Amino acid sequence: MIDINLLLAAMSSPALSAWRTILPAQISSAYSAIQHGDLPTWRAIIEALPTLHSASIQLDNDSIVIGRPEDATPQQKEQVETLLRKLHPWRKGPYQVHTIPIDTEWRSDFKWNRLRDSITPLNNRLVLDIGCGNGYHCWRMLGAGAKAVIGVDPTVLNVMQFNAVKHFAGNHPVFILPLGVEDIPRELLAFDTVFSMGVLYHRKSPLDHLLELKGFLRKGGELVLETLVIDGSLGQTLLPEGRYAKMRNVWFIPSPPTLAAWLQRCGFKNIRLLDISRTSIKEQRSTDWMAFQSLSDFLDPNNPKLTCEGLPAPQRAIFLANS
Repeated sequence: MIDINLLLAAMSSPALSAWRTILPAQISSAYSAIQHGDLPTWRAIIEALPTLHSASIQLDNDSIVIGRPEDATPQQKEQVETLLRKLHPWRKGPYQVHTIPIDTEWRSDFKWNRLRDSITPLNNRLVLDIGCGNGYHCWRMLGAGAKAVIGVDPTVLNVMQFNAVKHFAGNHPVFILPLGVEDIPRELLAFDTVFSMGVLYHRKSPLDHLLELKGFLRKGGELVLETLVIDGSLGQTLLPEGRYAKMRNVWFIPSPPTLAAWLQRCGFKNIRLLDISRTSIKEQRSTDWMAFQSLSDFLDPNNPKLTCEGLPAPQRAIFLANS
């Protein structure tokens, strides 16, 4: 499902030679090792998608828009929607594919709009997106002028959703690989911009993750880091005893001054706190494209400033820093 020749061409930078050499085997091994029982079904869904001409693709809107109304018949649109809904749950978006609105759990455009005007312009930059989900932000990065965008995400359904979108969008230099951050060779010093959004709090060792990110960046490259934070002063960090907002794998949630200190200790420079925003039920919610529980189910019904476990409700910070 990945055009390996196009991928390797997009990764032609000499700094990526160490990864480019092993990447075909990594991808093949990743797919062969996948034990998810739904993988054959998901592949069949993508193979069943009709081939439609997309007269346009708009990557600079809040919703990624692929195709015009006249590009597909009503029967084709019905077929496409039926197939795409079988890839439920859709968590990151929104998308509009041949006039079909995919109303995802997350309004990921909210996050993009908080950072888009403050990051170093992505024109002609080589970009890495860690834990990229189904690739919504990867498409926005391409729309912002990136030369090529490489996303990695080990969740197979996310990769399948990206493949479905790309089926209609065409062969643009944006790729999502079914890999984790640990599969990327260390100290590549290759990417102009690295995004890590919604990943840090899932790592048992946040400092190791920051060091990994620094090693992926060329000298002077920019890190865009988005993660959960708590209110507090230098040195304060929340380590949930059990679940956090019903999530099992949440480890360290620092205060902004603590996170800035972590970045400095890891060797980052020019550290800037760009934004702190409390996650709202307008930004994360259940929809008919993601019908499971969402943020409103994770909060204390009597006090929305607390999670259902009695911990501070989710708020997220965006930091920029240079290697």
